[in-house]
Amino acid sequence: MNAVVSRAESTSAAIASCSSRGDEAGSAAPAAVARPPHVGRYGKILRAAEDWLVAAALGAMVALPLIELALRSLFHTGLAGSSTLVQHLSLFISLAGGALAARDGRLLAFSTLPTLLRGRWAAAARWFSHTIAATVAAALALASVHYVGVERAAGQPFLGGVPLWVIELVLPLGFAAIALRLAGHAADAWRSKILSGVGVAGLMASGVWSPLAAPTLAWPAAALLSAAAVLGAPVFALLGGAGLLLFWSHDLPIAAMPVEHYRLTVNPTLPAIPLFTLAGYFLAEGGASRRMVAVFQALAGHVRGGPAIAAALLCAFFTAFTGASGVTILALAGLLMPVLRAAKFSERDALGMMTGAGSLGILLPPCLPVIFYAMIAQVDMRALFLGGFVPGVLLIAMTAAWGLWAGRRGGAAARRFDPATARRALWDAKWELALPVVSLVPLFAGWASSVEVAALTAAYALFTQTVVHRDLDLARDGRRVMAEAGLLVGGILLILGVALGLTNYLVDAQLPDALAAWSLAHVPSRAVFLLGLNVVLLVVGGLVEIYAAIIVVVPLLAPVGATLGIDPVHLGVIFLANMELGFLAPPVGLNLLLASSRLQRPLGEVMRAVLPLLFVMFLGVLLITYVPALTTTLPRLLASRP
Repeated sequence: MNAVVSRAESTSAAIASCSSRGDEAGSAAPAAVARPPHVGRYGKILRAAEDWLVAAALGAMVALPLIELALRSLFHTGLAGSSTLVQHLSLFISLAGGALAARDGRLLAFSTLPTLLRGRWAAAARWFSHTIAATVAAALALASVHYVGVERAAGQPFLGGVPLWVIELVLPLGFAAIALRLAGHAADAWRSKILSGVGVAGLMASGVWSPLAAPTLAWPAAALLSAAAVLGAPVFALLGGAGLLLFWSHDLPIAAMPVEHYRLTVNPTLPAIPLFTLAGYFLAEGGASRRMVAVFQALAGHVRGGPAIAAALLCAFFTAFTGASGVTILALAGLLMPVLRAAKFSERDALGMMTGAGSLGILLPPCLPVIFYAMIAQVDMRALFLGGFVPGVLLIAMTAAWGLWAGRRGGAAARRFDPATARRALWDAKWELALPVVSLVPLFAGWASSVEVAALTAAYALFTQTVVHRDLDLARDGRRVMAEAGLLVGGILLILGVALGLTNYLVDAQLPDALAAWSLAHVPSRAVFLLGLNVVLLVVGGLVEIYAAIIVVVPLLAPVGATLGIDPVHLGVIFLANMELGFLAPPVGLNLLLASSRLQRPLGEVMRAVLPLLFVMFLGVLLITYVPALTTTLPRLLASRP
């Protein structure tokens, strides 16, 4: 099944609102997104209120860990209940942000087919896919009602005497809001909207009161769900619908789906994801990209082909802090393409360099996929960051080396190094250059938890872009940027929550054990297994959003790796390196779609341009796979320290 063009559109829309400041501010051109055609006065008030709620929740998520960190550092005390509150704010963001994404037509989807349809066929596909997706959301809301009912009977308290079930009401309310938005966007005409609502009600009733047994209905329901996915239904509907069908057809309580969503979103480590994402958005919306381009160009531009080094380093820096969400290409492509072309890179080589470099940095701290992988696979996060450092640098070096070769081949001329320009660029970007120190020193020194470091990073990015540089106005831009970050995070967490329910069903069905047993019986050696793993993960990385791939694939893969004696940190780095490569995998790797959209080039042209760099990076992934010392040396040195 093809990955969706709307993945690119939804990500580009996240920073499109700052495009009025142009590429100078590191923004991207607006992407066409499916928004309601008209919003009246009361609709605008409602939208503003929703944006303010999400922004306030993210603001509290930043403030509470910082207060906790300050109290602990200065007075050796803490803020009672702050960690619990921050975790449950993540639950709120996952549903409220998902509702914003549904409101604006920006839920991530799989299929590219809807972009090829026109007229009545496009309208019919939209109605059908939205109706099925709304049915899945309504079923998740119903399952959440059952779950909250059980929690109410248990009577567990939250904070300040408030019952926990009151907080958990965000689950049914959030899924219900998403269902209403999806049904409302099924068509433009009110008659078709009403028909969509009737269709949702009919499908729900057939599942609850049908005289036929659940296993009998499961196959027709699966066919409807698959057709909806092909016609553009969101990813969460496919994964959530599959999980609901499996639980329902095997007479298991569907309340297990919201239980897993709740369990994921209140994980103590998970708040780092929205907070680091928020920091990345502040950087992307401000002028950080422009200042960093000037730094790397001043330092490396005097080398023949040096702009390629600058592009590789800058993209790795941005991706490490934006979490591989696609903001790197969208924020930097418009700045770096003219630089590469001015250095006499051919159009194809410049396009390939920009597209390929956009995924660099996934293995470097504090990139979010590493944090999330560590959480799902239960691997030590610091060890995984240490294990990924050398492989991450290797991929950057190989990309830069290819860029140097391409620049020399194209006759790129070297210019003289200007110390004054370099000093001026370094001084202008001193606050951005200090960002890794702010983020990494407290984390690796053990002074702060990952959530506290993420909050510190977000606050630092906000301070530098609004107070120091004044690229953003807090009153004018703060709510908008925070709501956009919440929208993207909510859309991702919505997928991850339902995916965890599906994954846990597969784990309970002992599929990982079966895969491990099959591997032992049929795979002749660890080397053959690793080669096959690279191929499979490359395909997965090209088709599935990275966070969803982690939550679905890793619980199945980790037991197989343990059975074959693969170091868990090494397995994690292999997985993430392949995901990084999958961003470039034809025909629908995310970077291909983003570069095509951002630079207005045909997708086929982008694919041809990136093939040489895809081959170079694949060689790097093979080195990472078959030379474990690249990954395991630093973690073992850390473990050997007294």
